[in-house]
Amino acid sequence: MNHSYSGRLISEFVGTAFLLCIVIGSGIMGVNLSQGNDSIALLANTMATVFGLYILIEVFGPIGGAHFNPVVTATMVALKRQPLAELLPYVIAQLAGAFVGAVLANLMFDLSVLQFSLKVRSGFPLWTGEVIATFGLLTVILFANSAKVSSMVAAYIGAAYWFTSSTSFANPAAVFGRMFSDTFAGIAPASALGFVLAQLLGGALAFAFYTGYQKRSDQLAAHPNP
Repeated sequence: MNHSYSGRLISEFVGTAFLLCIVIGSGIMGVNLSQGNDSIALLANTMATVFGLYILIEVFGPIGGAHFNPVVTATMVALKRQPLAELLPYVIAQLAGAFVGAVLANLMFDLSVLQFSLKVRSGFPLWTGEVIATFGLLTVILFANSAKVSSMVAAYIGAAYWFTSSTSFANPAAVFGRMFSDTFAGIAPASALGFVLAQLLGGALAFAFYTGYQKRSDQLAAHPNP
């Protein structure tokens, strides 16, 4: 089924808003119920994100691709799977959705609707975690069977919450939205640039890995060994 351009942009806006609402809201709920145990709060945050992300990709994937992530959109444009003219509108829709999702999470939990996070996340180990998290996310998206991509992406993000030092933001829109919530899932604006640059690097490495693999596969197909 073909969807209108405006419909695809709306799906990116709504899907990203729900994603940030899920990530931030479950972080707040986890902290409220965990009695100071950060591991339980992170586990609750992880489970909600895995389930929510799977549903969002299943619902919005057939409409606008369910990118919810500027690095994903940029990669699809670089691979010529999406026109360059759609890059900026998609990114704007994702950033706007991320902001709205953060505001809604704040509103639901009776916090100041507009706030900035004070949670500093900086330093080489965390930036390295973001490079690895984003590289892994893009690699899963590019190599996964299309029928399984929603479950595989959700499962990967759930794992990356725990195996990366940064808890796997892996998404500039998520960084942008999480700046507006001074809660468990937040990130201070001063820390945002380092995370975004690390994510762009991770995405570029995944793109190079995928295109290199495809080129090698094409060469082997054209010149098989006797």
